[in-house]
Amino acid sequence: MNLKKKIMYYEVKQLRKQEVSLRSIGKTLGIDRRTVKSILAMSEEEFSKFLNTPKVRNKLLERYEDYVVSRLRKAPAASTAQVHDWLKENKPDLPKVAPKTVYNFVHYVRQKHNIPLVQSVREMMMVEELPYGQQAQVDFGEYYMTTKEGSRKKVRFFVIVLSRSRMKYVYFIEAPFTAKSAIDAHNLAFEYLKGIPHLLVYDQDSVFLVSENKGELIMTNEFRGYVESLKLIVHFCKKSDPQSKGYVKFILM
Repeated sequence: MNLKKKIMYYEVKQLRKQEVSLRSIGKTLGIDRRTVKSILAMSEEEFSKFLNTPKVRNKLLERYEDYVVSRLRKAPAASTAQVHDWLKENKPDLPKVAPKTVYNFVHYVRQKHNIPLVQSVREMMMVEELPYGQQAQVDFGEYYMTTKEGSRKKVRFFVIVLSRSRMKYVYFIEAPFTAKSAIDAHNLAFEYLKGIPHLLVYDQDSVFLVSENKGELIMTNEFRGYVESLKLIVHFCKKSDPQSKGYVKFILM
């Protein structure tokens, strides 16, 4: 193993002499950019000492190594967060670990089994318009308004937009939204829109969600009761995925 790493050390140095970028070096050798940067910062003697230093590795996730390897080989572009979700969904005995622990473990697995992270490019395309009343997108925002005295005042707002007609409703309040004030905003919006859309799409906001259990999102008691009382159909987008709610995000910009 040390021989392979020493060969990699010389390859990194040689490629850098040829003015190859850090990203390209990492892609060529199957290592990430930070590893390339660390190697370049070390002399040959320092690298040898590094290889001979005993490593203490967290073994909390060791029994899931084969599972993670199989998933990463099928989906090399998967993020650490995605791997963590897979583990929570498919391994009931998974111990409670910090995201950093999962990150270190996934990094170790990629290095050991030569599974470099493949940067995926999300392909965007036009989607067919949904039927009227089929879907609405909901979000929150903040805005500084000018008072009649000329000072600036921060307000919060709730916005709902119908995906087909783009008809929208905005509700302003001064205090941060709670489950109760968000429910009040929903009721006013449904009254204004003269109906309830078939599907409501949300971000994973703490106003609506209290926690996550093994990949399952858990709504707050108050909001869950509201959803059940009106028989609403709701969908919560994945984190960091603004494209899923393009209409309402455009309004917030």
